Amino acid sequence: MGEKEQNFGFEVLHVGLNQDNAAEAEKTAQILQILFGFGKRETPISVFATDRIEIMKQRGAGTLGHIAVGANDAVAAKKYLETKGVEFDENSAAYLPDGRLKLIYIKQEIAGFAFHLLQK
Repeated sequence: MGEKEQNFGFEVLHVGLNQDNAAEAEKTAQILQILFGFGKRETPISVFATDRIEIMKQRGAGTLGHIAVGANDAVAAKKYLETKGVEFDENSAAYLPDGRLKLIYIKQEIAGFAFHLLQK
């Protein structure tokens, strides 16, 4: 990894797996719980099996799902990636209560997955 990438603190925070509905998401979470002892946390749109695996209750971004890449400063990381030719879906941007960028999706899928930057 180059020096610049290290400055942003890029790391995979979670992987999102697309499912067709809430019942399938729950079933997947139960399998992971039985096999590995992972706990689960329910949200309105997903079930987390650990903080690193998000099981979507419906088809979300990406053909297969999404990967959240955390950054120390999402705005600066976005600008840096744009210098590498990365395009972002501005309509996907979500903001923290203080107005800072919380997350934003990259337009292009990589290996069937959508990627989004997530403010750490």
